[in-house]
Amino acid sequence: MMPRWRWLCLAALLMAITAAEAHSEQDEDSEDVLDDTEDFREEPKTFLQVEYKTPVPTGDVYFAETFDDGTLNGWVLSKTVKEEFDGEIAKYDGKWEVEELKENKVPGDMGLVLKSTARHHAISSKLKKPFTFDKPLIVQYEINFQDGIDCGGAYIKLLSESNHLNLDEFHDRTPYTIMFGPDKCGEDYKVHFIFRHKNPVIGDYDEKHAKRPEADLKKYFTDKKTHLYTLIVKPDNTYEILIDQTVVGQGSLTEDVIPPLNPPKEIDDPKDKKPKEWDERAKIPDPNAVKPDDWDEGGPEEIEDVNAVKPEGWLDNEPHFILDMNAKKPSDWNAGMDGEWEPLYLPNPKCETAPGCGVWKHPIIKNPDYKGKWKPPLIENPNYQGIWKPHKIKNPHYFEDLNPFKMTPFSAVGLELWSMTSDIYFDNFIICSDKEVADRWASDSWGLKKLVASANEPSMLSQLLSAAEERPWLWVLYILTAALPVGLLVLFCWPRKKTEEKEEDFDFKLSDSCDENYLELQSNAKEEVEDGNEAGNEEYENSEDEGNEEDASVEEEEVTAANQSLTDDEIKESDESTGSGEEVKKSLRKRRVRKD
Repeated sequence: MMPRWRWLCLAALLMAITAAEAHSEQDEDSEDVLDDTEDFREEPKTFLQVEYKTPVPTGDVYFAETFDDGTLNGWVLSKTVKEEFDGEIAKYDGKWEVEELKENKVPGDMGLVLKSTARHHAISSKLKKPFTFDKPLIVQYEINFQDGIDCGGAYIKLLSESNHLNLDEFHDRTPYTIMFGPDKCGEDYKVHFIFRHKNPVIGDYDEKHAKRPEADLKKYFTDKKTHLYTLIVKPDNTYEILIDQTVVGQGSLTEDVIPPLNPPKEIDDPKDKKPKEWDERAKIPDPNAVKPDDWDEGGPEEIEDVNAVKPEGWLDNEPHFILDMNAKKPSDWNAGMDGEWEPLYLPNPKCETAPGCGVWKHPIIKNPDYKGKWKPPLIENPNYQGIWKPHKIKNPHYFEDLNPFKMTPFSAVGLELWSMTSDIYFDNFIICSDKEVADRWASDSWGLKKLVASANEPSMLSQLLSAAEERPWLWVLYILTAALPVGLLVLFCWPRKKTEEKEEDFDFKLSDSCDENYLELQSNAKEEVEDGNEAGNEEYENSEDEGNEEDASVEEEEVTAANQSLTDDEIKESDESTGSGEEVKKSLRKRRVRKD
């Protein structure tokens, strides 16, 4: 018979299945209604309302922008084209708007939003004053990939100070000092920190890329939350990259960049060439080796297996494919255009159960006697001179820059981007030299966004309740999930407890009914022990009294303990027996040993 807990589980499962089927039918009936009302859905509720005030920098800053006035005042849209492209795609005509966040918005807070896809975007703004690298540099701004990101970046460029800098013609080749920010293509998530370093010898600029952060950056691109990106470059030639005020990357401008900052002292001599007689072969064919006389180079690589036997049941006269006799020529078949119609061929059903069909042939195997073309074995080359390398000469362009922090001053900030995803949100740019200023700015701006997003984050209980509101049948599962452990606990524990109570009842009644017999047996046992002690004293008169008394005491204690440990069933049985006292005693001891 199936245990009761299995019946309980089966009943719970059947109830859940029935409820799910009923709800699925309800969903099908209401699909059309949901489609019709899709455009009238309410916006997500904001559970926390905060008083927003436009942040104001508390110290000396070079650039600060909040976009809270709802305009692009101070920003310049590029009117140029990208040189390597042709036609409409070469234009920097991507759309920019100033608007609120889609989710977790703070009333009154606005940001710059990239609106177009598959378009070139370029927008820039002048600093209050050019930044010269005589104090720490702190660059900070907010980004939110509101619709995720397929392929594109959200980095900024700090445009180098120059008399020729024209923001109307800002494009991808406009000189910049630093590029910083997130970028993603495919499954490659990264945060750029690139600075252009000037070669003091020849005056050229090279891009130096900081090593990639070791942290997993994927969540910052996919969670649709506003994140704070910060770059700190210090006069001691170190840098830090922070996301949400947590360091994700750090290093040295002299050691942790690619390519290396300083060139090598020596380089290969471009005029030095390898001599013709230079032998780089580590091993050569043995010139003294001779091909063996029995070496067969002409045999086939594969031969028929003459030992193979045709499997029993092979259908020699059955083809692998047969014509489909039920096939009919299509009514619109045109022999002039389509050719002569022929019915299709189908696999022969007889071959499916047989070992094979058609003419049987011996299988092909490798020729064990075939050795291939003979080649002499290789030996160490006695004339081996190693891998040739050109001579080293002093690098005419060598330099050692001990202070790469002294970069080219910059006077504008720009965003020059290509993206396959729209609605990338930028906000609260600040460029300064004091970390405390940047932290206070972040607290008044990004801190509020973080607070609202955390408050709007539904708890586990809220998520379960919301799911049950949309799917009422989930209440059945919730109740069953809560009730099932309780039911199993009761089912397993209750019968055992009841049995124990019955056993206690029975033991109590049995002990009451056998009280008199038990006392009588105990008295008889004590008398026998005393008789035994007296006989022992008479037989061993010369032995020590203390030893006898000790033995008698031990024996008496053992008998008493044995009598006390007897169960009620044993006492009852012994009471019913008609034997003598000695027989009762032996019987009880045997039962006790057997029981143990």
